Amino acid sequence: MTRSKKRSGALHNQDWGLKIMSITQKVLVFAGSNSTQSINQKLAIHASEVLKETSDMPVEIDVLDLNDYEMPIYSPERQAEGIPQLAYEFQAKIAASDALIISLAEYNGSYAAAFKNIFDWCSRIDKTVFQQKPMLLMATSPGPNGARNVHGAAMSGFPFYGGNIVSNFQFGPFGKHFDVETGSLSSPDLRTELLSAVEELQTALAKREEAA
Repeated sequence: MTRSKKRSGALHNQDWGLKIMSITQKVLVFAGSNSTQSINQKLAIHASEVLKETSDMPVEIDVLDLNDYEMPIYSPERQAEGIPQLAYEFQAKIAASDALIISLAEYNGSYAAAFKNIFDWCSRIDKTVFQQKPMLLMATSPGPNGARNVHGAAMSGFPFYGGNIVSNFQFGPFGKHFDVETGSLSSPDLRTELLSAVEELQTALAKREEAA
């Protein structure tokens, strides 16, 4: 199990010496999967709800569905014909956000094809795909591995593409620790770990706003 450094309790501005902000923070949320029943989409949405419920700042959540960004499979020849408009639109979504919550599906030990194709097209627009936006990077799977391979690949690879990973969270098996009916983690230990990861994203958002 991979997780971010623990902190106890909810984030409070007085604890961190940060000013209370009234500017709404826009958080882009999506799973690295095009499954309509994606467990990673469920996890990403849950994390965004935890962020909104515990944040001292106003938060606006924008949940993306990768099915809305389906494009031809990338190839240099297709690139020569022109980059699809949907790739520009996906990049614009990242540009308009203040932070990212991403949960990656693992297919055969690697990225899901739907996510990888979007990533490949976007990287042809600008290599810094994630545009240095503070990121909570997560992954889960039906098995006990908890998508460890793809999570590890993204942890080491995303920074080369503008990935500013400020916190991370990964677990499995999904069905053992997540209550689909309530849309939330059922394991107390994992709830604490996710809260810690969300707090780190909150802190990064606050520091980013302070520096603006």
